[in-house]
Amino acid sequence: MNNKRKPARASGLSLPDFKDEAEEARWWFEHQDQIAAEFERAAKEGRLGPGPLARKGVTPTTTIRLDQEDIARARKQAERKGLRYQTYLKMLIREALLAEERKAG
Repeated sequence: MNNKRKPARASGLSLPDFKDEAEEARWWFEHQDQIAAEFERAAKEGRLGPGPLARKGVTPTTTIRLDQEDIARARKQAERKGLRYQTYLKMLIREALLAEERKAG
């Protein structure tokens, strides 16, 4: 993964280039106390802005029927990446939609 991110201002934390999503998930888990402390500092200093949900509104719920084999495949792939399968499926759908838009021009 090619994450070109700057270090967090006051915390001194910087995000490394992760080889995969599982490694990234581990990093976030291992640094959660430091990240929470930085959020608290930022809130006290008035450095927090509206998050993506505040800008976009609440994400609507959609129900789709999927083949059991596809769900099993998604669960295995998501587990290897350290993700929940619903999150993984949402990522796959988004990637496919963006790819189709690029293809259509």
